[in-house]
Amino acid sequence: MDSRTEPAEQEPEIASRQPDTPARPPLVRELLLVVGLFLVYKLGRQLANGHTGEAFRNAHRVWDAERFLRLPGEGSVQDALLSGDTLVHVANTYYATVHFPATLAFLVWLYVRRPRHYVWARRILAALTAAALALHLGFPLAPPRMLDVARLVDTAQVYGPSVYAAKPATDSMANQFAAMPSLHFGWALMVAVGLIVATSSRLRWLWLLHPLVTLLVIVGTANHYWLDAGAAAALLGVALAVIRLPRPARSRVVRRSASAPAPAPASAPAPAPQLVASVTGAPAPGGDR
Repeated sequence: MDSRTEPAEQEPEIASRQPDTPARPPLVRELLLVVGLFLVYKLGRQLANGHTGEAFRNAHRVWDAERFLRLPGEGSVQDALLSGDTLVHVANTYYATVHFPATLAFLVWLYVRRPRHYVWARRILAALTAAALALHLGFPLAPPRMLDVARLVDTAQVYGPSVYAAKPATDSMANQFAAMPSLHFGWALMVAVGLIVATSSRLRWLWLLHPLVTLLVIVGTANHYWLDAGAAAALLGVALAVIRLPRPARSRVVRRSASAPAPAPASAPAPAPQLVASVTGAPAPGGDR
């Protein structure tokens, strides 16, 4: 009689889903890259020095353009700051100390917590800074604190602290004729945009207060025109449109067996007596006669 044996049942495979976390860029490489970008930024601003006459001619053009566009005068913001020595001192301190540390803290946080967003933000900031340097070289611009027709106070020199020398010609640390676009505002706006994109809290929109306060500070301290901030926002918009946030990589499923399958038995077990009796017609031992 033929006997059938069931094949050994294989244990199910277990799907191991790897987390969708992109590889974090090497730290040393990123540090060297950020330092290199900073040095290029400082060198580029220095290259734009020495164009005093052109910088003041451009300043008059920008001032006239703002009046043509009926933009509010920068003096209205400065009058609010000058209402108290403490307020204007806080504004000068904000201008001098928040710009670089806030941007650096933003990049460090993204590197640690959001590697995919970090790569995107770093590319955006690099593109924005490169475009700004090109404009600084091609369009030197004296800030409104130097423009007689603006009748504005150089708050940093009067109330302190100041990051610039009293005379642009003697300033070996910064180019005071690189007003347009304002990287103070451009970087602050990118920090806000990056944090809004990278987080999901309902309060994340409050990050927009950073570029708003920065805008009031750079205008109120007479370091920038309104149009300087507008130019920075326009360049950032182009960079955001061209450089998209990388899509997360698809999750990979790795299948592995929980354990090796058990070997099949060498021979089938003997049939039960009741099964043999039913096939041959003979009574089973101990059965009814």
